[in-house]
Amino acid sequence: VQLQASGGGLVQPGGSLRLSCAASGSISSISGMGWYRQAPGKQRELVATITSGGSTDYADSLKDRFTISRDNAKNTVYLQMNSLKPEDTAAYYCKAATWWAHNFWGQGTLVTVSS
Repeated sequence: VQLQASGGGLVQPGGSLRLSCAASGSISSISGMGWYRQAPGKQRELVATITSGGSTDYADSLKDRFTISRDNAKNTVYLQMNSLKPEDTAAYYCKAATWWAHNFWGQGTLVTVSS
């Protein structure tokens, strides 16, 4: 499984961004995908996940502002981020989990929230 994340950039506080993660390779082996983030000096943390059946889960602190979705026809998962705050600044990573509990990571896309 290969993952290509995109959509990061510089945004002002209160703004929005949509991240994309395109999967290729052994798509049928993927049981779920998710977004994680890692801020400078901090550990990587869960943002949101979505299963192959469409069930979603979010970090409690983000569920009101972030939305994860998927387009099965495009093998792509999205993360819509609204009302962004400076503390959302981080590298955002896409992860795919397979039915055999193998994890694959994308290269990360940087989100910077600053005025």
